[in-house]
Amino acid sequence: MEFGLSSEQILLQDSVNRFLTEQVPLDVVRKIATDDSSDANCWGGLTDLGIPGLLISEANGGLGLSSLDAAVVSELLGYHVTPSPFISSSVIAPATMQAAGRGEDLLGSVATGETRIGIAFAEGIASRNNAGLSVDGGKLSGKSLFALDSDANYYLISTSTQEIYLVDASARGLSRSSLTTVDRTRSTCELTYDKVDALLISDDPEVFRVALDAGLVSLSADTLGASQCALDQAVTYAGQREQFKRVIASFQAVKHMCAEMVASLEPCRSMVWYAAHALEEIPQESTMMASHTKAHLSEVGQFVTRTATEVHGGMGFTDLVGLHYWFKRAGFNRQLLGSPELLRERAARIQGLTA
Repeated sequence: MEFGLSSEQILLQDSVNRFLTEQVPLDVVRKIATDDSSDANCWGGLTDLGIPGLLISEANGGLGLSSLDAAVVSELLGYHVTPSPFISSSVIAPATMQAAGRGEDLLGSVATGETRIGIAFAEGIASRNNAGLSVDGGKLSGKSLFALDSDANYYLISTSTQEIYLVDASARGLSRSSLTTVDRTRSTCELTYDKVDALLISDDPEVFRVALDAGLVSLSADTLGASQCALDQAVTYAGQREQFKRVIASFQAVKHMCAEMVASLEPCRSMVWYAAHALEEIPQESTMMASHTKAHLSEVGQFVTRTATEVHGGMGFTDLVGLHYWFKRAGFNRQLLGSPELLRERAARIQGLTA
């Protein structure tokens, strides 16, 4: 049996990669990351390709494609460390609303790029100090940390009991402040609520599970792409950099470093594709695969981006080379939506290995 991308998915891959190569080079990423500029131009170009509507059903104004298509796009966004709200607005938000059957009237404007929906799911995953939510009469009070997309028009917010509420970013009593994280290519913020009107989207933990699994797979693909680019840069540099009148790629130690990166990363692509495939085609395995894949990619991504930096020597730490953007992307993805330890515990509970 051959498990690979279809001709349509390869065409999608080529189109997105061409756009990102031409329109979102490292200089653009660097400007957004260092000047706190908006990612609106990047997102506008991706909107022209129909990317925001990938997972939105045709009935709701989208393309109605599969989670594997979204994983292909996520990998490319990670490869180019693209600043965009793709994982929040185009993956988790549609998965939540379509699974719940509520709030779908917003998805048409999400598909056209007019509306961005941020995600504040931290409370539903694990409690944090100085945070927490309370709901009284359809009004939210409290605080959410590490909400994705500080420029969103709406937010989907999870409570500790995995109820999901929709809040307008301009609602009275809601304040947001940008958070500075290690990854400056992805905007995050802190949301504070003071009796904010909120629409209940779902009180079913199953909806939260479906949305979280979709986010985990896309984050895994993003880390895969970031790691692959770091590896490619390391191999190219090793083939050009000379020391003692020889390219360093001829030294056995450097060969071993590159070979270790390839051996660690190559099986991950099949793992990501299978996890994406399972979301829709093998639902009984989807949560286990999403959790294991995100946990595994988090560790492989950290190893590959670190080793790629070491291959570059002192140059690897400079902003001129810019490898730190990929290193930080993989590092931030590691913690986002759950650490490897938390996700392995989640998978163990599903398999009945722990209480």
